[in-house]
Amino acid sequence: MMQPQIILLQEGTDTSQGKGQLISNINACQVVVDAIRTTLGPRGMDKLIVDQNGKTIISNDGATIVNLLDIVHPAAHTLVDIAKSQDAEVGDGTTSVVLLAGEFLTQAKPFVEEGLHPLTIARSFRKATSLAVQRIKEIAIAVKRDNIEEQRDMLEKCAATSLSSKLISMQKGFFSKMVVDAVMQLDDLLPLNMIGIKKIQGGSLEESRLIAGVAFKKTFSYAGFEMQPKHYKNPKIVLLNIELELKSERDNAEIRLDNVEEYQSVVDAEWTILYEKLRKIVASGAKVVLSKLPIGDVATQFFADRDVFCAGRVQDDDLKRTMKACGGAIQTTVNDLTPSVLGSCADFREEQVGGERYNIFTGCPQAKTCTFILRGGAEQFIEETERSLHDAIMIVRRALRNDSVVAGGGAIEMELSRYLREQARGIAGKQQLLISAYARALEVIPRQLCENAGFDSINMLDKLRYQHSKEGGIWYGVDIVKEDVVDNFDSFVWEPSIMKVNALTAASEAACLILSVDETIKHAKSQQDLPPGGIPGGMGGMPGGGMPGRGRGRPM
Repeated sequence: MMQPQIILLQEGTDTSQGKGQLISNINACQVVVDAIRTTLGPRGMDKLIVDQNGKTIISNDGATIVNLLDIVHPAAHTLVDIAKSQDAEVGDGTTSVVLLAGEFLTQAKPFVEEGLHPLTIARSFRKATSLAVQRIKEIAIAVKRDNIEEQRDMLEKCAATSLSSKLISMQKGFFSKMVVDAVMQLDDLLPLNMIGIKKIQGGSLEESRLIAGVAFKKTFSYAGFEMQPKHYKNPKIVLLNIELELKSERDNAEIRLDNVEEYQSVVDAEWTILYEKLRKIVASGAKVVLSKLPIGDVATQFFADRDVFCAGRVQDDDLKRTMKACGGAIQTTVNDLTPSVLGSCADFREEQVGGERYNIFTGCPQAKTCTFILRGGAEQFIEETERSLHDAIMIVRRALRNDSVVAGGGAIEMELSRYLREQARGIAGKQQLLISAYARALEVIPRQLCENAGFDSINMLDKLRYQHSKEGGIWYGVDIVKEDVVDNFDSFVWEPSIMKVNALTAASEAACLILSVDETIKHAKSQQDLPPGGIPGGMGGMPGGGMPGRGRGRPM
């Protein structure tokens, strides 16, 4: 007797399962890895991406590239997520984490094809990750916090290593010092939003500067602005969120007049209200007036006559950063401008930077803050410089909190690979093969560094394995300059150990997640695309989507 067919899923639902589906997911991840493989290391290539709005972006940052690729494959999107998490948590190593995850899957693929259960592979990979993280913590070099010079030197080396694979690698010495200065100026919590980055086209990269305070571009100004002083010592600062223009009173009230003579009294009242506001601001003792909303020509001239600087239409983030740095509070009224709501700074000035004028506040008492002013040629180049500095800032912040470092340039990966091979020999069963495969996967980093630099990767890896087999050779890695292997710790190619721990953990978890998926169910679209020229049939329209049907409230 035939059993009736049981339909559980909606018609049009796409289902795929089994070994073929798992291999398909691994292949999709390998395509993503191949897209960013060539961006790794100091000799990595850049990618030029044109988004849907026609904007051109040039970058070799892994997180930026995979984010812009607009990947729709559900399994491959996992690699996008780990690149984002690495960027948010550590700031650098985004390309490495995607490469490692892809290589873990590549090494697992033959075992899957031979019928080994995916969860057995995942269990072995988790064990190998645990051993690798433990080994990193054993060999990482701790830097003494009480020695300020030694700590600063370590931070500069970490920043320079991060910048060596960026577009601005030729200026890494210049920018690494600047990045460390910026982070050291922050308070103990190291808030990232206290570091502002402003970009001005023109000039050379070396003309970039770090302001120990708040700086923002001069806002739109009316007549009378040039008569205002542009430099103050220890000024009081008032931060406002109100309009100081005549039109604001007219827009905020409805007035009904019985005769024409009353109109003049209304106009006089508007002027009186505006001047009353301005007098209260000047009476508070403030010498710098910043407002999120416009400050009109009458107010600008009024302040100029009384030696007060004003700026309207200040961007919200700049106003809030000024508030956090200089103290005070953003006011929505001028009726209670007490000293407690006013900010202050040691020095305020307006400076010409390239083709722009900037308002600069230094000596801010409330919070330690700083601002980068970046110079450069093309817009895309300055934007990539900003992304590079963000990565370096994140690395320095992490290194400051976790003061242990390891050697980069593939050294730590080769040491972990050697260590895991040794450990695998003492493990019986299938785990021995799988941990050895994990160890082989770690060699993808030095191998890719060699390939991107145009070296013979097989020869270089053989040299690295030989050096790591000897006593005291744990920090040997790839020397990009001399096309050889070198002790990268002595060469000051340093990276925070937390970066490697995070990359290994994230890559391993992503690989295990993809290996644990054996079926993909893709539901049909809930609403089909509209046919040309009308509403789809059955949705209140005529069949075929032509002329509209009766509809709600429409007579026949």
